[in-house]
Amino acid sequence: MSRAIGQASGMTELTNEQIAETLIYPYLNHAVKFLQDEYATATDIDNGMRFGCGYPVGPLAYLDGVGAAVVRDALAARFAQTGDSLHKPVALLEKIADQGGTFHGSVDAEGATAPELKHDIAKIGVIGTGTMASGIAQVFAQAGYDVVVVGRSEGKLDGVVGYVGKNLDRAIAKGKATEDDKAAVLGRLAGACERSALTEVDLAIEAIVEDLAIKTELFAELDAILKPGAILATTTSSLPITRLAETTQRPGDVIGMHFFNPAPVMKLVEIVTTTHTTADVDETVKALTAKVGKVGVSCGDRAGFIVNALLFPYLNDAVKLAEAGLGPATIDAAVKEQVSLPMGPFELLDVVGNDVSLAIEKELYAEFKEPGLAPAATLERKVGEGKLGRKTGEGFHTY
Repeated sequence: MSRAIGQASGMTELTNEQIAETLIYPYLNHAVKFLQDEYATATDIDNGMRFGCGYPVGPLAYLDGVGAAVVRDALAARFAQTGDSLHKPVALLEKIADQGGTFHGSVDAEGATAPELKHDIAKIGVIGTGTMASGIAQVFAQAGYDVVVVGRSEGKLDGVVGYVGKNLDRAIAKGKATEDDKAAVLGRLAGACERSALTEVDLAIEAIVEDLAIKTELFAELDAILKPGAILATTTSSLPITRLAETTQRPGDVIGMHFFNPAPVMKLVEIVTTTHTTADVDETVKALTAKVGKVGVSCGDRAGFIVNALLFPYLNDAVKLAEAGLGPATIDAAVKEQVSLPMGPFELLDVVGNDVSLAIEKELYAEFKEPGLAPAATLERKVGEGKLGRKTGEGFHTY
């Protein structure tokens, strides 16, 4: 893509190329801002979107292919029209464009040394019995770890075993596992209704409801239960991990491990450190993530982490583009044709759920205070009407 954004006389006259540019170039600019701020490395930014969203290429590698100068010039033209600071080429994009350089190799200075386990990890605790908690339990049990799952009732715990068993049955049917494998994995799972069962775990991962008050109460309780040196991780996708850490007497042992759903299938884990997290805990979690066959990407504790902070402004922009007169189906088709994404933005919104998308967009807007991040009016309206996407049978598309 090379034509400047905004050359068409009206939104309904935009070509597929221009539609894709309108949505993708601000997303690329945002990714460069992450790199400029040293929030994450180029490799981690790209891996986040590749393994978290199934994109064929990460934003910085894509930008290298298009050319920094092309994207810079198109964004500059867009910024002149809109005045939206999210459309203004960031300084690092300007620099790379002027130098004729790329974002990989010349900018990404991460070391190649593989992380090592600085803590002994033999037993894992998982708090929660929902789909995410069940998937995480399966990931660690399949990797050979003994896992204690804590839930509110025996029925909930039976549900975890049922979830893992069904997943393994599907693997057996596909020839990817055996009955012996299934027996071994299920044999490593233990359930308990009391959190005191976690006294001997080396790493506890909470995967309960996304409610800060409930999570802080849990972290305070776990702090008193876990043995000294045990790592306390959260799978939160949106809440401030620093707040959770500061409810404990061991803030240096608290870290984010944001798995993506379904955890046994999705390769990505966002490893989120706070200003309190010790280097040994960070390196141990990185090494453990690799050991269980996942791709870990590192970032700091701020709204959206890598994936959601890049993905949802793009989805919100798509809604605003539709408000200007383009149909969701037209936008979906243009993005898939031009950028080879697995789903168009409205298809993805309907899969994620418009209510979830709206909540995340509100969090990003509240933290970063960028006017361009304000949730689109149509997204607010869809949620108000109960049109949440696939789960309700109607969202931006009808199912």
